[in-house]
Amino acid sequence: MVADVLIDLTEGSPPVGVPAWAPQPADELTERILDAALALVARWGVGKTALADVAKEAGCSRATLYRAFPGGKQHLFTAMGLRELATYRQGVVDAIASADDLGEALTRGLVVATRLVRDHPAAQFVLEHEPGYLLPFLGFKQVDVVYRASATSIGPNLERFLPPDRARWAAEWATRLLISYLFNPDPELDLGVADDARHLVERYVLPAISTSTSTPTR
Repeated sequence: MVADVLIDLTEGSPPVGVPAWAPQPADELTERILDAALALVARWGVGKTALADVAKEAGCSRATLYRAFPGGKQHLFTAMGLRELATYRQGVVDAIASADDLGEALTRGLVVATRLVRDHPAAQFVLEHEPGYLLPFLGFKQVDVVYRASATSIGPNLERFLPPDRARWAAEWATRLLISYLFNPDPELDLGVADDARHLVERYVLPAISTSTSTPTR
């Protein structure tokens, strides 16, 4: 999926490979359980997915599931979320790495980030039917944690083009645009389309970076 996005962005040039990436290696059983949980969230949502359902989907007993995730549902869903976020981050990082200049890096990052959310059935179910699960992360104060995490995680990949503080700020600013778009989509703008994303980057992000001389304070 990420490779298809990169082929589109580079007009047929070979894409950067996207490895299967996770915070920590997991055994086959653990991955199978996580895959089962993800499939059920896409089908029924977080609230209606019970551990018994996950065990059945994964082809294991509840006892086996609890041995893998002794913290129960919260443990399982936290691990699943971290795995998906790690894969998501890697897709964005690889998109940035394939660019030759800052504008194109930000454009490709936004396009891939948008398409990965759009093409993720579980994420789409939660966004449409269970947005309350996202509120602890996107509230007025809490969302700053997301922005800082993006700056720390994605920012260093922009240091080919910018000083470290500017690179972190650029990553944060792009994340702000992405989150705003995801929750308040504009029918005349599609960040999954390279031309639309490039227009936004060139009009709002690059001028802010070039005219600012210090990291914004909050």
